Amino acid sequence: MNIAIFVSGNGSNCENIIRYFEADPDIRIALVLSNKPDAYALTRARRLHVPTAVMPKPQFGEKDKLLSLLADYEIDFIVLAGFLLYIPDFLVKAFDHRMINLHPALLPKFGGKGMYGHHVHEAVKAAGERETGMTVHWVNEQMDGGDIIAQYRTPLSPDDDVATIARKEHDLEIRYFPLTIRKVIEKL
Repeated sequence: MNIAIFVSGNGSNCENIIRYFEADPDIRIALVLSNKPDAYALTRARRLHVPTAVMPKPQFGEKDKLLSLLADYEIDFIVLAGFLLYIPDFLVKAFDHRMINLHPALLPKFGGKGMYGHHVHEAVKAAGERETGMTVHWVNEQMDGGDIIAQYRTPLSPDDDVATIARKEHDLEIRYFPLTIRKVIEKL
């Protein structure tokens, strides 16, 4: 099973996933794709000898170009790990139930347009939530609207600031995202 990881930023989850599967005989991280040429995730992937590609936003919407790139790497499955572009319908259809996303909150709360990164954690804090967590879901045509595959939770204290909320949630991502990817792929 050849996986492509789509990223836009730092890539700590990307590196964690690559390391988790690096000795796996059945699952291979075949490509890390970013919409940003300066995404640190690309550096992390190259250091771990994983091929990388950059496809800026205008090109990402070009069906033939994107699907051709994925075919070149024989991609079977896509993992969105901090990828900030809207996924075009043609890609959703081509990878129906073969593309998952990580969202840094307990969907359906704090999802949708503008809800990414620190914006999510700020909204969680502002709402006075007693817990936060991460959601892994199938990607469909609706932003953060695909069926939920798994959720992991962590308690919050009223004293937790946005940085603490972000750290608690990120700890869940590092611990559970690779395990969830494995479970999903094993069921395919």
